Amino acid sequence: MIKRLSLLIMIGVMFCISPIRADDESVLWVDVESPVGEISPYVYGANYGLLNVIPFDLYPAAEASGIRYLRFPGGRVGDTTNIQNFQIDQFIALCRQIGAEPSISVRLEGGTPEQAAKMVEYVNITKNYGVKYWSIGNEPNLFNDYTTEQHNRDWRAIAQAMLAIDPTIMFVGPDTSQFTGIDSYEGIARAHEFLREFLRANGDMIDIVSVHRYPFPQNNQRATIETLRQDIYTWDSIVTNLRQVVNEEVGEALPIAITEANSDWSANIGTEATPDSFYNAIWWSAVLSKLIQHQVSIVAYFNMQTSDQLGGHGLLARYNVRPTYYVYQLYQKLGTTLLQSGNDTPLDIIITSALREDGAITIIITNVTDNLLTRPLELVNTNANLTDGEYWLFDQNHRAEALAWSDGVQNGVVTLPPQSITLLIVYP
Repeated sequence: MIKRLSLLIMIGVMFCISPIRADDESVLWVDVESPVGEISPYVYGANYGLLNVIPFDLYPAAEASGIRYLRFPGGRVGDTTNIQNFQIDQFIALCRQIGAEPSISVRLEGGTPEQAAKMVEYVNITKNYGVKYWSIGNEPNLFNDYTTEQHNRDWRAIAQAMLAIDPTIMFVGPDTSQFTGIDSYEGIARAHEFLREFLRANGDMIDIVSVHRYPFPQNNQRATIETLRQDIYTWDSIVTNLRQVVNEEVGEALPIAITEANSDWSANIGTEATPDSFYNAIWWSAVLSKLIQHQVSIVAYFNMQTSDQLGGHGLLARYNVRPTYYVYQLYQKLGTTLLQSGNDTPLDIIITSALREDGAITIIITNVTDNLLTRPLELVNTNANLTDGEYWLFDQNHRAEALAWSDGVQNGVVTLPPQSITLLIVYP
């Protein structure tokens, strides 16, 4: 696991312009005989809403995206619009086409228990779609003139009506906004209050506790590469804080989910660190690695598709794929059994490793810095060696491309280009 460092050390390392070559103690390692647990396939998720349209020419890219969980209708629109049956049919057809588990949110603000029950009846009884994961409302802490008491009462009444139709469904929620676990300003404090009060009132009915987070803009300041880089290290405490809140309010551990996340919630595009940027992919790879390491159950990137007019959030744009799309091209090759792994310079490099069913050791290494780095890599408790394997690279010059093994690994030392994601597959 990544070591906790003091703030002083963290700042010192972040701004260090030091060695490109690691010393003997700066080693990347993977322990093949220390499985941590199974990686949920739903960490490779995304949101998909009424304003998202996958262009015909990009359907092959959607099918190959590696997205395994789709949250519909993703965002505020589900509380301002009554979803129609034909829209659900189209959504289910998309999920089946790309191989994703569907998740549906029913209307909370302006919705009724009867309306929600009818949706469940149509989806799982009439059409027999078998949708397992459901949520009620989106970011209720942002509703106008809405209290925690109203939220808890309305949510429970809707949930009970839905369960009366199909008692096998599971609830993901409450999907409150901007969770950090630290009441840094009034808006976040209100979101935290909604979460805690919800868990006290409805913790007996919730199956997976979910929150959202977009780190930027902050104080009207847009992200830069450097501030995105610093944000990566906040996700360890975010997950730890969320688990602590769940334990305190429910009295037991529950699975957790991040059901909306991106670097920026606004429609800003075209800068070095907006969601459509190259570095957004590097940031998201590092964050996704951390969420996998913390064994989060669901991670839904925002969004599956958006045009530039709506912001650069989508993995798919109107005519092409955006850089963050390639993160999933690499992660879908990651194994399913999480292994212990680490390194001695965790502010430069994020490493995640997993074992595949065929026994292959898969390793994803994200270099978040602007420097070319080299690091010795040690495989512990295995007869596998680093003389050959598959080497895949995402950087400014390669879009998740397979390259010669010797281009990335020589004599047990891995070369990590600046701002890059490296995938290694080592066969037994």
